[in-house]
Amino acid sequence: MHQRTLGRGTVPVTRLAFGAAGIGNLFSEVGDDQAQAAVRAAWDAGVRYFDTAPHYGLGLSERRLGEALRQYPRTQYTVSTKVGRLLRPVAPPYGSDLENGFAVPADHRRVWDFSAAGVRASLEQSLTRLGLDRIDVVYLHDPDDHGQAAFDTAYPELERLRAEGVVGAIGAGMNQAAMLTRFVRDTDVDVVLLAGRYTLLDQGGLAELLPEAQRREVSVVVGGAFNSGLLADPAPGATFDYTAAPQELLERALRIKAVCERHGVPLRAAALQFPLGHRAVAGVLVGTRSAHEAVDAAAMMDHPVPDALWATLKSEGLLGADVPVPSAEGTA
Repeated sequence: MHQRTLGRGTVPVTRLAFGAAGIGNLFSEVGDDQAQAAVRAAWDAGVRYFDTAPHYGLGLSERRLGEALRQYPRTQYTVSTKVGRLLRPVAPPYGSDLENGFAVPADHRRVWDFSAAGVRASLEQSLTRLGLDRIDVVYLHDPDDHGQAAFDTAYPELERLRAEGVVGAIGAGMNQAAMLTRFVRDTDVDVVLLAGRYTLLDQGGLAELLPEAQRREVSVVVGGAFNSGLLADPAPGATFDYTAAPQELLERALRIKAVCERHGVPLRAAALQFPLGHRAVAGVLVGTRSAHEAVDAAAMMDHPVPDALWATLKSEGLLGADVPVPSAEGTA
């Protein structure tokens, strides 16, 4: 699978990345065997970039991902994790962590910590859970309400870790573009992870973030290309950003799906490939919880999409005329 390096550095990522929240029991339980099979299937399909976080299943995602990757040469894959939430053990009896989105026992609690010491402690704990001696990419995780600490203490610590060679690339991951644009402008990040804001339904990241990232040679990894489900299977009851999709967005998604069908392309293929039309985008992160989903994502990423499909979306007002799109001959 085609690879790019992040920013001006040397850390490689495949254009399709494995999002490991699902194998951390996001919303529902996933068995150990199913989690391992998902990672193997992604690997067999050519995926070499795997993203996780302590937040995902209170460390379960990191433990499972590390175990699954142990059979492969360390030099052949890239792992990213995140800092900003420390996991603190709690005494039994344990409740459920479903109120935070994960079907795991609440045997730890999350503590926001964007201090320099917190960044180092979080990274050390992640290394232990993953069973690795190094992590390739570290993101500040959802610093929306912790901007001052993120810029004043957490980010400088990431710079020190990168200078020490402890990590290869640094950045921030969020569901909004505004603060990520500030990271691109005001810091020396290699990459930002933008979730849900550069999709066929929402190109909010195109206003400032993506052009700024391109100018400054900062890579963007796009997550949430399906907007949590609506662009995977638009139907009544489908979700957009994890809540019920408004009728207007459902109708727009159905119109996009109809255009795709006229051109013989699954909507999932167009949704996954669309972000790669912008030169700043290095890869697309897909949440995966089974071997079937891993195989499907790889197939959709490789499915031929004719230039005429993008032209039709623009002519029907479903994409702006100036929105960059992929090309059958290569990235636009």
